[in-house]
Parts: sequence; C-alpha cells; structure tokens
Amino acid sequence: MTDHLFNPKQLKQQFEHELYESVIPFWERFSPDAAYGGYFNCLDFDGSVYDSRKHVWLQGRQAWMFSKLYRTIEQKQEWLNLAQSGIDFLLDNAYNSENGRVYFEMARDGKPIYLQRKIFSECFFIMALAEFSRATGEEKYMTIAKEELERVWEWTKDISKIGRPVLEGQSEMNSLAIPMILLNLIEEVAGDDDVETYTDEIDQCIKLMLKHVHEDKKLVLENVGPDGEYMANSYDGRMLVPGHAIEAGWFLQHWALRLKRDELSKTAANIIRWSFDKGWDEKFGGLFYFLDSKGYSPTQLEWNKKLWWPHTEALYGLLQNVTLFDEKEDLLRFNKLRNYTFTHFPDAEHGEWFGYLNRDGSVSQRFKGGPYKGCFHVPRALYLCNQWIEEYY
Repeated sequence: MTDHLFNPKQLKQQFEHELYESVIPFWERFSPDAAYGGYFNCLDFDGSVYDSRKHVWLQGRQAWMFSKLYRTIEQKQEWLNLAQSGIDFLLDNAYNSENGRVYFEMARDGKPIYLQRKIFSECFFIMALAEFSRATGEEKYMTIAKEELERVWEWTKDISKIGRPVLEGQSEMNSLAIPMILLNLIEEVAGDDDVETYTDEIDQCIKLMLKHVHEDKKLVLENVGPDGEYMANSYDGRMLVPGHAIEAGWFLQHWALRLKRDELSKTAANIIRWSFDKGWDEKFGGLFYFLDSKGYSPTQLEWNKKLWWPHTEALYGLLQNVTLFDEKEDLLRFNKLRNYTFTHFPDAEHGEWFGYLNRDGSVSQRFKGGPYKGCFHVPRALYLCNQWIEEYY
C-alpha cells in the first residue's frame, strides 16, 4: 500500500530520524556510568541524572537494545561497549547464580536495594544475555539465558517459589502478562534456529494468551479465571490495559507468521484493532492507560493519562495490520495514532520522548527516564517499524 495516506519511504525516514538522531543519541550521551558500569536510568528532560539508583529491568532492556543495534544495524564499537557495560553490571551485581533471582533496584555501585516477588527483572536479564550472545558470538551468555528461562518457566507454575505467598482468600486468576512475556522470551532465546526446542512451551503460551480474548465482546482482558472466565464481579477481572493487549497482539502476530497460522494471524490483528478502538480517547486523542470493561471508574488514579509505551506498541501493531490486511480502517487507525504520537511525545529540543502526559496531552512528568521508563519501548518500536518496512516494502 503506497498512497498519499501511507508512504513507506517517508515513514521510514521519519522513524530512522527519530531513532538515530534523537532517541539513541540521548541514551548514548547521558546514561553511561563510567565509574561503576551499567546505566543511569533516572534522567531528567535534559539528560541530567536526578537519582543514581539503577532499576535492573531497565539495565537489561538497554543492554538488549544496544546489542540488537550492533548485531543488526551497524557494528559500531560504541554500541557494543554500551551493551557490554550493561551485561557486566548485571552479571557482577544483579544476578544470584545460586538461586537465579535478579534484583529489581540497586544502588549506583551495584549494592542491592530491592528484590521483587515477580519475574520481570529475570525476564529482561534473559533478553539482554540472549541478544548479547548473538551480537558477540559468545555462547556462555546464551547458556545462562537458557538456564534462567527454565527457572522462570518453573516459577510461573508455582509463584510461591519466589517468595510470594498464595493465601486462601485469593481468587484464582491468570494474568496476561505472564504468558506474553514468556512467549516473547522464547522468541528472543530461540532465535531462528532453536524453535523446535520450545514447541510445547510456545503452544502453551499461545493457548493461555487466547484465553484472555473474548471475541463475543471484542475484549482482551488483563485478568481471567483459570479457563478464561470473565470475572465481572471484580475490578481486576474487568480491567483493560489497551497498550498491553496491543503488545500481546503483535507478539502473537510474530508467531502466527512464523508458524504459518492464518487464523492466529487474524486473531492477533483483531486484538490490536479492538484494543485500540476501546482505548482511544475520542475527546482529546491518545490511548487511555487503564479502562474498566463495564464502564465503572478504573481504580488506578493514572487511568486517563497518556503514556509513551501504549502508543509505541500500537504504532508497530497497527503497522503490521496495515501491511498484512490492507484494510482502510487499519490505515485510518495508524495515521490517527501516528499523528498524535509524533505531535505529543518527542522532545525536539533535548531529544528522546516525554513519557507521561495528562489526558489533554500536556506533559505531566518531564523526565525522560525513571523507574519504569528507559531505553526500550521508544527505540524498540522505532527499530521494529523500520525493520518491518524494510522487509515488506
């Protein structure tokens, strides 16, 4: 599809300029910690460090990003050095090789501050090691990544193994976050040549994710009962997170194309469409952060803010839809989102993107990096969009 509403060449130029002239240079310049290794991730609007603590999942994400750029775009020594710094900091300080746990938050010098009873620090540690192994050709990093993936897989079956108690009053409820991050991890670890090792795990993740998809209601629920039940009597069961569902959609689309499953491809596209349509703010534009599927007020106080990452995930997911299905409505969604995103989030003066906007689109928090925003969702989406356009156009 090439017309005045969709010009792949112009899109690629826009994405490349934003990625290589604004976003990546910001992290190259301001994030490296020359004294202790790893990255400063709490960066103000102008790149100044406002807190020297390091959040481990963001260390892993950034090491993954620079490893990916080095391996697939250009073998720039600066990119490899940045990736190596993050990997060394993680292995030397964040990772407990005896039990496999990975800290969530650390002091600048690597002393631990906080260990979550969740698996996500471990997940991005795995991603970083796997991609760095491919970038360098050093198998030892992949070996650790695969061993850690096995541990994480077992922990998701019994979360008490990482210290989270299961109490008798808790509802039995499954979160979309678990199977989708595992599916993404398998893609990262398996690469192009080791998929058969994970055939059963891939199928399990896909089946679990599809339990969250209620086609009759055109809803993708964040939490469901053990068999996919719609738990409409609780705010957790009614919760919608449009950006998260869209990200799950493009994860599934990757595997649908890889496994040549046409029905899964259609479902993945619908996940993205339904979640975008449900999440779009008709009054001010942009995607809501949280919604209640029954129309109640969401309990999250930040529910109507416009965050960077749902928009970057949707940018890539909708680009997939436009390319694969050539439907006018997908193109309209994509252009509406692209116009909003590039009008509101990028900072032309200092580089990178603001992450948190008020409902009306004004900047809420001015920092470019914090405990949850780092060098990941923005550069990953721009990178993936560029790669997608190169492959399909």
